[in-house]
Amino acid sequence: MTTGGAPGHVAGYRRRRGDAATLLITTALAALCSWAVASGDVGPVEEAVFDWVNRWPDRLEEPLWLFQLLGVLGVPLLVAIPALALRRWRLVLALVLLVPLKLLVHGEVVKGLVQRQRPESTLSEVVLRDVPSAGVAYPSGHAVITAGIVVLLAPYVRRRWLAVLVALALLNAVARVFLGAHAPLDVVGGAAVGAALGAALNLLVGVPGSVRYAVGPGAGGRASLPAPGR
Repeated sequence: MTTGGAPGHVAGYRRRRGDAATLLITTALAALCSWAVASGDVGPVEEAVFDWVNRWPDRLEEPLWLFQLLGVLGVPLLVAIPALALRRWRLVLALVLLVPLKLLVHGEVVKGLVQRQRPESTLSEVVLRDVPSAGVAYPSGHAVITAGIVVLLAPYVRRRWLAVLVALALLNAVARVFLGAHAPLDVVGGAAVGAALGAALNLLVGVPGSVRYAVGPGAGGRASLPAPGR
C-alpha cells in the first residue's frame, strides 16, 4: 500500500534477472570464502579484525546478544506470520522453505566440505560471551538466516526499510564475532550462502512485478507490499 496517494497496481509476479545475478555472485563469494578457510586456519588480517571486534567494551554485550537472536532458525517462520496475515502467499512459502534449505545447504553441504572450528579452538585470547567454545564454525548459520530473510523481503519493502533490514543483518553478523562465536569469514561466508538461498527462492516462487500508480500526490513511490492474490 502507499500513503498520501492513489493505490497502485502490481503487474503480477515474475522472475528477475537481478535475482539470477545475485545467486551467481553470492554463490561465487561463498565458494571463495570456503576456499579461503579450507585449511582451518585464521589468517593474520582476519585475526586482527576478529580481535578488534571481540575486544569491544563489555557494555555492548547485552544489546549485541539480542541482535544475534535475529539469526536463530525459527525467525523466518516468525516473519512468515505477518506475511500470512497479509496474504503474501509466495513470500510465506519462500520463508518457510528457507528453514529446511538452510539445514540442508549450511548443515550438510557446506559444513560437510569445510570444517573450520570456532575461534576458541583456532585463536588465542578469545573473549567468549555466552556462546559455544567448540564445534564447526564455518559458515555462520545466523548469518545464513538473516541474509536469506533480507533477500526474500527486499522485493516487498520500501528502500528505507530495506536499509533497516540490511543494518539489522550486519548487526547480527558483528554480534556473532563480538560474542566470540565466529571469525569474520565465518559470517561473510554465511551471509553469502543465505543471500544465495534467498535469491534461489525468489527465482522459484517469483517476486512482485512492476507497480503502476495513478496520477496524484505521492505518485511514483514504491509499494511497501503488493496487492494480494497476484
